[in-house]
Amino acid sequence: MTRHRQDQNQGANTPYAEALAAFGERVRLIAPEQWDSPTPCADWSVRDLVNHLTGEQLWVPELLMGATIAEVGARFDGDVLGEDPLGTWTAAATAAEHAFSVPGAAELTVHLSFGDVSGQYYRDQLTTDLVIHSWDLAEGVGRLTRLPAGLVGFALERMSGYGDLSGSGLFDAPVAVPEDADPQTRLLAVAGRRDRG
Repeated sequence: MTRHRQDQNQGANTPYAEALAAFGERVRLIAPEQWDSPTPCADWSVRDLVNHLTGEQLWVPELLMGATIAEVGARFDGDVLGEDPLGTWTAAATAAEHAFSVPGAAELTVHLSFGDVSGQYYRDQLTTDLVIHSWDLAEGVGRLTRLPAGLVGFALERMSGYGDLSGSGLFDAPVAVPEDADPQTRLLAVAGRRDRG
């Protein structure tokens, strides 16, 4: 088996691919009347949340090809979902996953707003964001609020070492939970969310 095929096969089983699938599964559950429903993300409706994650995936091919934030500019600002939110999400997720499946993608230098990082760091960051927002979306639609255990463990491992993330403006302050709380409860607590399950 060539290295190219090995990388492609491994790419299909990465936490990132699994997180894309988990979020996409919840997007497909959105009923027509739920797109304006609130989510645990302050000021974000279900549509706003899906739009945010779709926009993040649209950036992936551009940044992996070496583009800077300034070069991409405002192309993915505002509403990117258009008249077909599910179709737009699916196309963006497929293109992003394909971009990361290219051999050597993890070793590329990616230019983010706060500095240069490796492709692996960028992929891990996207994966963690997808996991957290999969729960947000599930809460918004009232279904599938239990996340895949492997993804919870992946995101918890990466977020636990960050400390209080509320200073970034992207998260609320961490929530206090019992020491014996289950992994999903602890992950959501680190991200300033309280698991209602």
